[in-house]
Amino acid sequence: MEKQIERQCRANAVFTDEAYLKTRYICREDGTYTIRVGRGERRDVLACKELYGKAVKTALELDCTACAFDLSPASELGQNGLFAAAEGVCGGAYRKKFALSGRWEPELACSFPGADAEGEQVQKAWQLARSIMETRDLVNCPANLLRPEMLAQKLKDMADGLPIEAELYDRQALERLGLRGLLTVGDSSAYAPAMVVLRYTGAPDCGRRLGLVGKGVTVDTGGYCLKPASSMAGIKGDMGSRGGIRGDRAGGAAAAAALRALAANGVPVNVTVVVPVCENRISDSSMVPGDVITSFSGKTIEILNSDAEGRLILADGLAWAAEREGCTHLVDIATLTGAICAMLGFVTTGVMASDNGFYDCLLCAAERSGEKFWRMPDDAEYETLIESDYADVRNTSKDGCGAITAGLFLKKFTAGRPWLHLDIAGTADNTGIVWQHQVPGATGTAVSTLYHLAQILFETSEEEPA
Repeated sequence: MEKQIERQCRANAVFTDEAYLKTRYICREDGTYTIRVGRGERRDVLACKELYGKAVKTALELDCTACAFDLSPASELGQNGLFAAAEGVCGGAYRKKFALSGRWEPELACSFPGADAEGEQVQKAWQLARSIMETRDLVNCPANLLRPEMLAQKLKDMADGLPIEAELYDRQALERLGLRGLLTVGDSSAYAPAMVVLRYTGAPDCGRRLGLVGKGVTVDTGGYCLKPASSMAGIKGDMGSRGGIRGDRAGGAAAAAALRALAANGVPVNVTVVVPVCENRISDSSMVPGDVITSFSGKTIEILNSDAEGRLILADGLAWAAEREGCTHLVDIATLTGAICAMLGFVTTGVMASDNGFYDCLLCAAERSGEKFWRMPDDAEYETLIESDYADVRNTSKDGCGAITAGLFLKKFTAGRPWLHLDIAGTADNTGIVWQHQVPGATGTAVSTLYHLAQILFETSEEEPA
């Protein structure tokens, strides 16, 4: 009975000028809690997400079933504040949904008193937060419950009920079209590879089209360059001791989720998402170090490490977006290298950019999203590390600089378009409690930034280079 009473309690979250994230709560006779969270002196988007994340986690610890949130910290930041508040609430309350039996997971009804709950701005915020949580679901899902064809279908299903054109290319189509980079990796598994293409045209009179290419590897054993045992559990592969056999699907999930939110909110942008989907296993048909393949672009690749598979499928995806989809600007996003984790840890996403104006758009988007990015060098001298005597390029560096050379490898498949490379290997997974708006597991990183990047790109005039 006592537990039932606790579960029926409600809370009001308010924000004070006390020390940042200092939390206190008062229990009233009617069973209502007032939760006070200190704002400190921070007034940025990330701090806003943290405040609401801290408040909702406190409400859950008190077994509250409903919580009303003071909107004052969010309102100071306008629409970006509403986005931050919704992400903080949904992110802090997020729970994994897979294979949990006999375990009670609390449900919390959240509201923003004083705001029009059905108002356009609030609804846009909830749509973006929903997309971020859907990304977490896809990345957290165990690999045996999300084979390549299942992931491809779930990504395609994101278009349901929205003005998104969706196509799914099966293995037979990939063979006919010559996506040999994707087939080389995917044919190692009994579960066939696929490719998902999602198109949203919200600005039909504009000649620009943003292409988002995301990695969708559902299982990554490393192939014949087998991963160590310490890397065989977790969420993402290709990341040393923080890796995982579940594979690298965070980039593909983030790209599709950002598009879903843009379409749901009716943002006037043109965006195409390309997600190559496959597994990387060991079998009679696996690639072998020393193999040379011809990618979709026509460039030949010498494969010297079968655990550097992500760049092989992204090479095909980038070339497809540029050549077949007519994308004028390209972004690839992937949990690509362990080297970026050694360089930046789990706080900041590594970036490579071919165009300063486009990179500036990313920085503006990051200000709106509260996410952190750092630009890697792309000096021509690094390119000598991926020169091959047997092909146009090799898929791994001759000597270090792994995060940089991975980006430079992908640059070769962008057809000269303005391009951004986002290596989210460190930021796609949160193995410890660092942020209040996150929980251990997938983070949904970069969904918000990609959403805002598309907006900013189309806010500039078509004549002005970006």
